[in-house]
Amino acid sequence: MRILLTGSTGQVGWELQRSLMTLGEVICAGREATSVSLQMDLSVPETIRAVIREVKPNLIINPAAYTAVDKAEAEPELAMAVNGVAPGIIAEEAKLLDAPVIHYSTDYVFNGTQATAYTEQDIPDPQNVYGKTKLAGEKAIQAVGVPYLILRTSWVYGLRGKNFLLTMLKLSREREELKVVDDQIGAPTWSRMIAEATTHIISGTRELVRDYSGVYHLTATNQTSWHGFAKTIFELDPNSGQQKLKQLLAIPSTEYPTPAKRPAYSSLDTSKISSTFKLALPSWRESLALVLDSRC
Repeated sequence: MRILLTGSTGQVGWELQRSLMTLGEVICAGREATSVSLQMDLSVPETIRAVIREVKPNLIINPAAYTAVDKAEAEPELAMAVNGVAPGIIAEEAKLLDAPVIHYSTDYVFNGTQATAYTEQDIPDPQNVYGKTKLAGEKAIQAVGVPYLILRTSWVYGLRGKNFLLTMLKLSREREELKVVDDQIGAPTWSRMIAEATTHIISGTRELVRDYSGVYHLTATNQTSWHGFAKTIFELDPNSGQQKLKQLLAIPSTEYPTPAKRPAYSSLDTSKISSTFKLALPSWRESLALVLDSRC
């Protein structure tokens, strides 16, 4: 199988590049050309079409995205180009090649007013530019009529790039007091878990994508707040002796205003993807323990 992977230097893309190697030839593409990846700028449609037509993949996996949630409020056109328009172009080119598409979306397509985990049947109602552009990308793919898997995930973190885990570890070594929001609830999800679950789903054949085309929720199980996530990071930190932190305070979102409104509750129900693809998804705490152990 010949797989075209976008965003190969991102958190999920970097993990996918490694987990997909057992399934076939992986051709990577990113915003900048490197010795190991082709240039594909998702804000420039011509580069998308050119790369796909050159590579002629059997499967396209698209974890690339504009992920700066707050910055998107000031750059809605760029966010829409990358998150909303580009996925549709990828889908159009994939259809010409009879190649399925796997695309990643977000819990931020929901408004956060529910008290129970969102299922794939719940109606999206994004509250910020990032969520609106990601939903537009979902609809663009669906409109093309190509076989697809849209995998919605949440609160992605890992040992690369910029994310909550690395920020908290850094700040715990610099400050004696930290304040973290306690009224936003979701599921922290390890980028490697997303990659490994995706690889399991593909299982060396494209037919699963064709047979089970649709939207799925892919996150770690159980839920917590950002404060609960931070508290557990500090508790499980194998190098906790390096921490200067003495006090972790829980605060409401009103005390930490951001340009983009976040959903208060964005836990996703993962029963559909678990039952369809026989996936045993770990809890967010189990994954976090593995990440921190591997960091030693």
